[in-house]
Amino acid sequence: MKKLLVLAVMAALLACSTSPTGRRTLKLFPEEQMGEMGAAAYQETKKSTPISKDARARAYVACVSSAITRNVSGSWEVTLFEDESANAFALPGGKIGVHTGLLEVADNQHQLAAVIGHEVAHVQAEHANERVSTGYVAQAGLSVVDAITGARGVAGQQQIMALLGLGAQVGVLLPFSRAQEGEADILGLRLMAQSGFDPRESVRLWQNMAAAGGGQPPEFLSTHPSHGTRISDLQAEIPRQLPPYEAARQAGRTPD
Repeated sequence: MKKLLVLAVMAALLACSTSPTGRRTLKLFPEEQMGEMGAAAYQETKKSTPISKDARARAYVACVSSAITRNVSGSWEVTLFEDESANAFALPGGKIGVHTGLLEVADNQHQLAAVIGHEVAHVQAEHANERVSTGYVAQAGLSVVDAITGARGVAGQQQIMALLGLGAQVGVLLPFSRAQEGEADILGLRLMAQSGFDPRESVRLWQNMAAAGGGQPPEFLSTHPSHGTRISDLQAEIPRQLPPYEAARQAGRTPD
C-alpha cells in the first residue's frame, strides 16, 4: 500500500499540466484511454435511457452541436435522450448527450449552444481526465485502476460513469469541481461565439435555469457556482466574445 501511494504521488508530480485558461491540473491518463472510457459510458447510457423519436428535435440538436464541434478536433456523435431533466453532457471520445427537458428551458438555438458549448468545453479542457487522475491519487490507484482496466459488473460500470460525471441513475449528472465549471463556462462562451451563436444568450439561458430550478443551496455547499455567480462571470466575459461573434456572422458562420 505504501509503495502504491508513493508511486501515485510521483505520477502526480510528473503529470502536472496547464488547462486552456492557465489553471494547473493533473492528467495521468492518455487521451485514447479516456476516449474508450467515454465511449463505454455513452453506450451504457444509450442502453438505459430512451432515445427521442422526434426527428425534428434530433435534427435541431444535431445542427447546433455540429456548429459547435466544427471548432474543436475529432468527430462527434450526438444523441437526444428522452429525459425531462434540463441536462446535457459531453464525454471524452467525442460523445454528446442532450436531454429533451433542456429544450423546454433553452428558448432558442443560441441558448442551446450555450449548454452544448459548456459541455464540449469540459472535454476540450480534459476535465474528466483531471477527475479520474485526482481519484487515482486520492485512492492510491486501487479502485480507480480496477475501473479503468476493465472492472466488470454493475459496480465497475457505475464507478467509470461516476468518474466521467455521469450518475448511476438515469438522468443524474454529477458535478465537476467549481473551478472546472467556471472554466467550462468561459471556454464554452468562446466556442459559441466562434460558432456564430450570440454569447449574450448564455445569461438568458442561466436565468431560465434559475427560474426552472427554483432555490439553490448556499454556494459554499455546492461544487457548482450559484446562478448569480455564473451569470456575473459570464457578463464580465461577454464583451470579449462579441467581436468573435460578429466576425463569425460576417463570415457567414452563423447558423441562422
